This record gives sequence, C-alpha cells and structure tokens, in this order.
Amino acid sequence: ELWISLEEHQDALELIMSKYRQQMLQLLQGRKGEDTEPVLEVHQDNCVEIESQINRIFEMGEVMRKAVQVDDDQFFKVQEKLAQLELENKELRELLSISKESIEMGKEDVPDVDAQVTK
Repeated sequence: ELWISLEEHQDALELIMSKYRQQMLQLLQGRKGEDTEPVLEVHQDNCVEIESQINRIFEMGEVMRKAVQVDDDQFFKVQEKLAQLELENKELRELLSISKESIEMGKEDVPDVDAQVTK
C-alpha cells in the first residue's frame, strides 16, 4: 500500500510539474515572440499520458482494496465458523460426559444378578 501510495504521489507530482512547465512556457511565450507551440504540444501530450497512468493506478488500487476486503470477509467467515464448531464440539463433549456418567450411575444402582443367584 505504501508503494502504491508513493507511486500515486510521484505521478501527481509529475503532473503538477508538467502543468507548471506548461504555464511557464506560456508565460515566456507571452514575453518572447518565439514559437513554443511544439514544446507545449509535447507537454500536453505528456500530461494526458500521465493523467491516464494516474487513473489506471487509481483503478488498480481500488481493485486491490476490493480484493483485500473480499479476503478479509472470507477470513472472518472462516473464523466465525471455526468458533461455532468449537463451541458445538464443547457442548457435545459435555453431553457425552453426562451420558457416560448416567450410564455408569445406572450400572451401580442395578443389583448384581449373579450375586443374588448364588445366595
């Protein structure tokens, strides 16, 4: 993200400097009778190209942000499902433990049939 931000700032700075150069050339053109049109056209072409690159960078950044958001959402869904399954597992283990205890207690309460037969 920092790298993308740095590139965006550099491109914006290039655009600003290009516009500054263009204005300076126009100012010089007003002072001097020299023909600066070819230079201005080159700078304008550069400005258009830089603007299109900046727009593409912004679009790529937006796509990356959306991809990160989708990944984060998926991660949180998995974490939520995992927590739900862990809670369910804990509850099932408690029920199993209670069931085992009741079965063991039931065996203790039933008198031993073999012991009664031998009496």
